[in-house]
This record gives sequence, C-alpha cells and structure tokens, in this order.
Amino acid sequence: MTTVNTNPPAPHEVDQVVTALREQVLVLCAESARHPGAVRLSAHGVAVEVEWPSITAVVPGEARPPVVPEPALVPAAVPAAEATAVEVPATGPTVCAATVGTFYRAPEPGAKPFVSVGDPIAVGTQIGIIEAMKLMIPVEADRAGRIAEFVVEDGTAVEHGQPLLVLDPAS
Repeated sequence: MTTVNTNPPAPHEVDQVVTALREQVLVLCAESARHPGAVRLSAHGVAVEVEWPSITAVVPGEARPPVVPEPALVPAAVPAAEATAVEVPATGPTVCAATVGTFYRAPEPGAKPFVSVGDPIAVGTQIGIIEAMKLMIPVEADRAGRIAEFVVEDGTAVEHGQPLLVLDPAS
C-alpha cells in the first residue's frame, strides 16, 4: 500500500526547492552560448525544462532553410554554493527576484526606499520586498556592489529569477 502525503509543504520548503531550480537554470543559461527560448520550472516534483530556439541552417540552392534543433541539455546537480547569477553583459551583474510576486522598493507606500541608485550594498542587504499571496518576503542582495539602476519599477509584478537591479560592474 502506498501512502500519499496530502499535507502541502511548508512555504520555506517550497522556496528552497524553487531557489535550487532557479540556480540550476541560471547555471545552465550561463554555460550556454545562446539564451533559452523557454524555461519551465516545477516545485514539488522538482523539474527543470529548458528549450532553445531552433537554429536555421542556410543551404545554397534551397528555397527554405531546414531547421536544425539545438541539442537538449539536462542540468547536472550543482551545489548552491557553486551556482552563479547570470550577468547582463552590457550593464553589469544583477540582483534577481527569488520568488514570483509584486516587487516593492519600500516597506510601505510613501516610506523611504530600502536602497537607492548609487548606494553601496553588501551581501544580505535588504533591497526591497516581494508580496506573494499576502506574504511580504524580504529581497536581500546575493552579491555586493553599488546600485547602478533598478530595472523593475516599484509595484511591478516580477517572475522568479527576474533581474530587479543592476550593479555597477566597476564596484
């Protein structure tokens, strides 16, 4: 007889699984020469699915070039300590959302933002909050640097792993 656990996992357990999946996708994307066309994550069953757009090969004399699919890559287990954030090449390293929700730069409407452009931040500095299902989740920097720009406006819906701010690459 098989027993099925009908109790949903605790929010911190789901967050840990989603964070591990996010790190796997970031490592996979950082190692790829091209950006993926689609990324699908799952939490409870733990899955990562990444698709790259097809490459079209031009063959002289053919009216329509054939489609050559990119080989599928299956991510290997990478310890969280080895995972690195994907950097935006033209502007610098980013701090990304750890969960899906609405990003806020201040603790409440009208309050002073946690940080501003030009502020130096250290690992663990709170840069904002993400509201998800009526929970206010602190967003902390996972790297040190000086804030060059926010790429997400206050009160904007964000996706898991979406860049929130860019750090000055010189800092």
